[in-house]
Amino acid sequence: MGSFRRDKDDEDEGTTNIYQHLEKTSVLQETRTFNDTPVNPRKCIQILTKILYLINQGEQLVAREATDCFFAMTKLFQSKDVVLRRMVYLGIKELSSIAEDVIIVTSSLTKDMTGKEDLYRPSAIRALCSITDNTMLQAVERYMKQCIVDKNPAVSCAALVSSLRLASTAGDVVKRWANEAQEALNSDNIMVQYHALGLLYHIRKSDRLAVSKLVNKLTRNSMKSPYAVCMLIRIACKLIEEEDTSAEDMPTSPMFTFIESCLRHKSEMVIYEAAHAIVNLKNTNARVLSPAFSILQLFCSSPKATLRFAAVRTLNKVALIHTAAVTTCNLDLEGLITDSNRSVATLAITTLLKTGAESSVERLMKQISTFVAEISDEFKVVVVQAICALCSKYPRKHTVLMNFLSGMLREEGGLEYKTSIVDTIITIIEENAEAKESGLSHLCEFIEDCEHVSLAVRILHLLGKEGPFANTPSKYIRFIYNRVILESPIVRAAAVTALAQFGASCPALMDNILVLLSRCQMDPDDEVRDRATYYLHLLQSNKADLYKHYIIERETCSLTLLEKALTEHLNGDLTTSFDLSIVPKTAIVKEEVPNEAMLISNAPRAPKITREEESAARLSQLPGVQVLGPIHRTTPSIQLTESETEYTVQCIKHIFANHVVFQFDCLNTLPDQILENVRVELTLPEGFRTLAVIPCPKLPYNDLQMTYVIVEFPGDIVSSAATFGATLRFVVKDCDPNTGEPDSDNGYEEEYMLEDLDITVADQIQKSKKSNFQAAWDSADTEEWIEAEDTYSLAAITTLQNAVSLILKFLGLGPANLSEKVPEGTHTHTLLCSGTFRGGVEVLVRAKLALADGVTMQLTVRSTDSGVAELVSSAIG
Repeated sequence: MGSFRRDKDDEDEGTTNIYQHLEKTSVLQETRTFNDTPVNPRKCIQILTKILYLINQGEQLVAREATDCFFAMTKLFQSKDVVLRRMVYLGIKELSSIAEDVIIVTSSLTKDMTGKEDLYRPSAIRALCSITDNTMLQAVERYMKQCIVDKNPAVSCAALVSSLRLASTAGDVVKRWANEAQEALNSDNIMVQYHALGLLYHIRKSDRLAVSKLVNKLTRNSMKSPYAVCMLIRIACKLIEEEDTSAEDMPTSPMFTFIESCLRHKSEMVIYEAAHAIVNLKNTNARVLSPAFSILQLFCSSPKATLRFAAVRTLNKVALIHTAAVTTCNLDLEGLITDSNRSVATLAITTLLKTGAESSVERLMKQISTFVAEISDEFKVVVVQAICALCSKYPRKHTVLMNFLSGMLREEGGLEYKTSIVDTIITIIEENAEAKESGLSHLCEFIEDCEHVSLAVRILHLLGKEGPFANTPSKYIRFIYNRVILESPIVRAAAVTALAQFGASCPALMDNILVLLSRCQMDPDDEVRDRATYYLHLLQSNKADLYKHYIIERETCSLTLLEKALTEHLNGDLTTSFDLSIVPKTAIVKEEVPNEAMLISNAPRAPKITREEESAARLSQLPGVQVLGPIHRTTPSIQLTESETEYTVQCIKHIFANHVVFQFDCLNTLPDQILENVRVELTLPEGFRTLAVIPCPKLPYNDLQMTYVIVEFPGDIVSSAATFGATLRFVVKDCDPNTGEPDSDNGYEEEYMLEDLDITVADQIQKSKKSNFQAAWDSADTEEWIEAEDTYSLAAITTLQNAVSLILKFLGLGPANLSEKVPEGTHTHTLLCSGTFRGGVEVLVRAKLALADGVTMQLTVRSTDSGVAELVSSAIG
């Protein structure tokens, strides 16, 4: 134990990280010390610490380096130093996945695992299980069973947790340890009991009846471990959700009775877990929820910061689902605004903003104005998001909220914080036409002193899109041209584009814009000069069509797919010109906005990509797909089987201009079978034609594989919305569950019926958003556009909001506003939406809705194709 001692010189070094300048090569050379006789424990511990530090910092060891290091490490088993031995176990665990022939230490680890030194045994078990595979596990199975029921809690816990990890790779072997896990469940140690329950549930989770019996048995006996009771609550909740128990039957459910009884448990952890579980159940009513919310309200005034945080975070999460119940806690939440814990205060504010009444908006803004100045940018972002949600809920309060946001925008802050405010203001502008003028004015003032290039470019883009259609467009020109004079080349280029949009959309400002663009032709930056020249020539042509397609409504390409297409073009025949039309026009995907999870996680957010981008690389490898052209749309996956069946199949539809590629994701859940030549046979409606079936050669157990069917659409567009029958066909071969090898080369043909699948109108339409829908609608009132109109009575729909959601769902169109929300208390509403049908056919829709004994709708569709207009107009009926 002398290895724990520190010299006085070590203490004087302070908190400096002595490992930060390590080099892998020199550390690996130091491992030669492991061969010294006698072993120097202190020196070897330092070297092992360096190795573990390098691995955990992301340093990559090649197999040869890891193997040499591993074998050198095995020499340290001759030392009896306890700390060194435990460091060796850690090293074995870290290197086991990289080094070769690691099974050489099996006997040494087995000896330590079954020895009398209790300090060795838990770590030896963990290390042994990390190097054990399916073939070796049976050799140590007897020892593992003994360790699970060992009297030493540390040994028993190590064995249980290791068994749980082994269950993912050797589930059939671990299942045989259920009796030992059941015995460990009766332990007096709270951690042993908790881990034993976890292992038992994992073994039985595929058998719903067995899980139900386990829960019923344990709920009748009070468990000593609060951790185990918390897990039992979660398992009980899952069973309630699977049973789909109604709110009326909930109080009589044995599972719910147990959860409710846990609200009176002596452990605060269990009480919170029970309250959290109840408020997150799907089918509930006020009677069921009331005790849980009373507990959360009580925790809000707890002297313990952890309980306050847990309670307010749960209330925040369900605030929009159970608004009335959370509102009863508002007084307690207002008291938490000044809480010393900033996380608690921020969650309290955002919860109040979610549940606050319209009349209390001004009071809430005053309360949080002083608080916001004291918190970090991460918490400010969460507050800004809550304000955005509040403005969507109460659009008439946009003036108060916008002024508050503009004040925050003028304060000091980082890029992420300022971006969240700008995003919120833009969202308010797009959702609320009345807020456009004030919102654009606030943003104009911000870019006068904006140090973030990306934000300046976004705001200039917004000004170019919305500014020309404001009441007085000319007032924005000064702000935009100031950017041309004062800013960096990237911002100047964005300002030139914004000026061109004003010129194309506002004939009265054309002469002034031409003068400004001609001045931009003398800019020192190539990009700025090229843009100015390009737009100047377009505007001087006086052709409205050129304005529309190249300035006002520029189509958005997928940048990822554009880069891929350009790379392929450069690697191919350069004698032909690049065709931009081959690049899919994908819907814009907004970046995921950070939320309350920021308070507990600092993990980086991965950028979102469109489904089309995700599918393009995979489909490009399939024979015959390249000739179909660019992907128009990729639909979300739909389930064609029940999730518990022996074979599960999901379908994704990739829509092209004249074809559809059905992608079937197949999963075999039977360990004693291997499937070959797996394909899906479709029953085609009239007019459709199968071009190719691409089978999956082999489908092993628990391995997701794909099979494809390429189908051509009928020439008649009206017939393109249809239903397909589907049958899964394959060859079955029996196999060894442990090795996955087939018992023989002979198999037999089998088929499995799948649910029918549909191609709908929405599948064939890509959402779009017109910068000015009214202008686009008016310009479509020509002979080139076809108009179809019909009136529908939606008797089953009781609210205008439900009618709007239904229309957008069935038609697959994008609303003119960012989020089409119907103001409360209105009886009439006009829904404006647009999209692009496969093949590049534009679709504009205007739906006039009136509420009276159901919803009456007058649907008007304008499209450049008569078949598309007829198909879309009939989709609702």
